[in-house]
Amino acid sequence: MDRGDRRKCKCCLKLFRPDPRNRRHQRYCSVPACRAASKAASQARWLAKPENRGYFRGPVNVARVQAWRARHPGYWRKGRRAGTALQDVSIAQPIGSTIETANVVRSPLQDVLAAQPAVLIGLIAHLVGTPLQDDIVRTADRLLRLGQDILATSAARAATPVPDCGAGRDRLRDVLQNPRLP
Repeated sequence: MDRGDRRKCKCCLKLFRPDPRNRRHQRYCSVPACRAASKAASQARWLAKPENRGYFRGPVNVARVQAWRARHPGYWRKGRRAGTALQDVSIAQPIGSTIETANVVRSPLQDVLAAQPAVLIGLIAHLVGTPLQDDIVRTADRLLRLGQDILATSAARAATPVPDCGAGRDRLRDVLQNPRLP
C-alpha cells in the first residue's frame, strides 16, 4: 500500500487507514475517544441546520411523548433482566425408599401443574376460547371439581374396585368439548 491510503484523524491527529467501504468520508480513526468526537461533531452539524433546531420541541412533540408515556406506564422504572433462563436446571436427587418412589411415579401431573401456573392458565384460556379472568376462574373451578372427583374415584377404586363403564372419560370429554357446562 502506498502512503496515499492513510489519513490524519481530526481528533487525535494520528495517521490511520480508513475503512475501504467508508473511505470517501471517514475523517476519524477507530479509537473509542475519536469515535465519540466524531459522533459529537455529527450531532453538532445536524443541530446547526435551521430545519433541525426545533425537532424535539413544540406542542406536537410534547403531545406525542405524553401519549407514548401514557401507553407505557412505568417504562423507565423497570430494570433490565440479566439473561433469565427459560428453564431451571434440574438437580439430581437420590431416590430414598419405595414409598417416595411411588409418590414420584404417581404424581407427575401435580408437579408439572404446580411448577407451571402460566401454562395451566394459558391452557384453560385456550379451552375456554377467551382470556377473560371470570371465564377462566369458572372453568378452573369446574376442572378442579372434576379432577377431585377423578382422584377420589381413583383412590376409592384402589381400595375397592368398582366398574366405571367409562363415565369419567365421558364427563372429561364433555367438559373439554363444552367448558361452560356446570
